Parts: sequence; structure tokens; C-alpha cells
Amino acid sequence: MGTAKIERMSAPTLPEQLEKILSDSFYIRTTLTRKNGTQRTIETTYVWTQENGVNKIILSGYPGKRDWVASMARNAEVTVHSVEFEPWFDIPAEARVIRDLNEKLPNIFAFIEHWALRPGFPRTKFNILLGSVKINRALRLPWWGPFFFAKRIFNGMPCVEITFTGDAVLRTDGAPPPLSEAQDGRPF
Repeated sequence: MGTAKIERMSAPTLPEQLEKILSDSFYIRTTLTRKNGTQRTIETTYVWTQENGVNKIILSGYPGKRDWVASMARNAEVTVHSVEFEPWFDIPAEARVIRDLNEKLPNIFAFIEHWALRPGFPRTKFNILLGSVKINRALRLPWWGPFFFAKRIFNGMPCVEITFTGDAVLRTDGAPPPLSEAQDGRPF
């Protein structure tokens, strides 16, 4: 039997301009594939993270079911589009829906903390509430009293980790793709 030579694949690096855009932005567009095979472009809030040189974004939002989460669970290949600053980039990526609360919480905390940086957000009150939940989790206390409601909220929040799988491409044909047409009873 022969032996296989396994080499570690290096993570794609991002242009400096794109790193600045990802760290300063609050919105991102993602093109995904629907159940029927058609493409859909949505806009969501996100937080950008780097783990061991791997670039990821976390998508989340208010509690409730989302069609885009179900679509990403079915077909993980997505394209991420920067939208808030020029120049615009397209980034090939792979989505992973996180359902386990213990794995979800650090990502949701990072998402919420980034979201709270938006102008006009009541940071002091919010930081006290989020800090209380973080202390509760660090001490591994039960989800009692008001923490029970926090757990229900966190369980209901969508959490999708999107890992960049290829090099970012500078978009030469103008702005990012438009959002998909709104559908009856759906925000996107």
C-alpha cells in the first residue's frame, strides 16, 4: 500500500482594504441557493472573526425561523458580498448552521457585541445585561430566573458560521448584487 502525502491547505488571505471593510461594516450580502435551485441574495448583520488565520463571519439576528438558514443548511456553498464601503468584493465561502447552544453562545456574544457598536445603541444598559449572562455562563450556573428567558432567546436566535474558502475577488461590474425580490410574508 502506498502512503498519501497530506499537506495543510493555507487559508486564503484577504486584501487589506477588505479587512478594513469587514471590521468597520455592520451589513453583508450573501448569495445562497434556495431549495428549488434558484439563487437568492439577502442582507444581514454580521461579525467578522479570524481563528488561526481562517476568516469567518457569523450571521445571526432576532429569534425565529429563517428561510435563509434552512437554505444554507441544505447547500453550504455561498458567496459573500461586501456592501457598505468601496471597493466591493465577492468572497467564496461555506456556511455551517450552528444549533448547539454551547457552541452557539460565544459566536452570538461576539455578534451582539459588534451589533451594539452601531450609533445610537444604548450600550451601557446592554453591556450590563450581556455581562450578567456571560458571568452566569462562566460560573456554569443554572439558567434560573431571568437567565431562563435569556436562554430561550439565545436558543431561538439563528447562528450561521461562514468560512471564507477562496480568494476575495474585486467586483468590477459595479455595486454588489441587488437583494432578491421580497416574497409575500417574508422580509427578504
